[in-house]
Amino acid sequence: MGYKRADGSVGIRNKVLILPSVVCAAETARMIAMQVQGTVALQNHLGCGQIGRDARMTIDTLVGLGKNPNVFGVLVVGLGCETARPKEVAKAIAECGKPVECVVIQEAGGSLNAVSEGVRIAMDLVARASLEQRVPCDVSDLVVAVECGGSDPTSGVAANPSVGSACDRVVSAGGTVVLSETTELIGAEHILAVRSASPEVGAQLCSICRQMEQRALDMGTSLRGGNPSPGNIAGGLTTLEEKSLGCVHKAGTSVLREVLPYGAAPTKKGLVMMDTPGFDVDSVTGMVAGGAQICVFTTGLGTPVGNPIAPVIKVTGNPSTFAKMRDNMDINAGVILEEDVTIDDMGGTIFEEIIAVANGKQTRAEILGYCESSFWRCGTCV
Repeated sequence: MGYKRADGSVGIRNKVLILPSVVCAAETARMIAMQVQGTVALQNHLGCGQIGRDARMTIDTLVGLGKNPNVFGVLVVGLGCETARPKEVAKAIAECGKPVECVVIQEAGGSLNAVSEGVRIAMDLVARASLEQRVPCDVSDLVVAVECGGSDPTSGVAANPSVGSACDRVVSAGGTVVLSETTELIGAEHILAVRSASPEVGAQLCSICRQMEQRALDMGTSLRGGNPSPGNIAGGLTTLEEKSLGCVHKAGTSVLREVLPYGAAPTKKGLVMMDTPGFDVDSVTGMVAGGAQICVFTTGLGTPVGNPIAPVIKVTGNPSTFAKMRDNMDINAGVILEEDVTIDDMGGTIFEEIIAVANGKQTRAEILGYCESSFWRCGTCV
């Protein structure tokens, strides 16, 4: 049961998004959201001092987040002199047919006037959103993002393979699964490359891995200086390749249909790969900007991270982590290690949870109000 949008997409949540086009408007956006129930403000630390492809990627990410089908309507809040022009961002979002409004602090006569104007607009959007009704939809309408963070050996042994099994079920039902974290494919990219829909897709996959490594080399360092992270190493992972071989299990066994740039919407159904960094919040934000309505996030060490637009289902393969961080974990895939439960059994459990959350069940991160967001960038400040 989902919300049918004007562009044909399906939302599993019905949010009014207060979207700052630049960090200078982020606090004003937060103040508006604090006064209007039913709204959520997105964190944006960029939006100005950017040029070229770097600026374009931030603007496209903002637009993609506004277009996400979980969002009923958007209030763009801008300062007025930023690189990410607020009215242009609002116009681009409105192309998908949803209600979009814009408040510019400099034009409103200061932040207090902007907050006052924004609150009135947001109240109207929430009232309109409240009239929306869930209608029967199909699993093929789902775009499921998959992520892992705070990994340990149980991630590769239990949690990630179980998520892969669930993702195979989503793909078999006609849905879309977005794999991410290019840094955590390095050393295992050949496994996915041979499963690509064409040699060209396989070559694109290998190319983004090489480019990711080259970025680090261009800075005079190596990805292996930060990946695995200190926590990964303390948890028992020793090399980037070892981490990648565990990470790739989230892809299940489906054919890789396409490789997407950061924040881009899939053009094909099935399994796709998005070029994102290994930093969890940047990566999830990119997939949500690409239209993912839900995220399945595996973690061995534990993390509370959520998202302001898409519900995040937290899966751990570590029974100790599930016991210690029960308030943050949704599913204990660690029963595979302790009980007579198979990976396929757990894949079925995770798939059922995906459907339950799509139908409105709240995840732990949602209940506790975790709504982190952060944008990846590909350039330097000016």
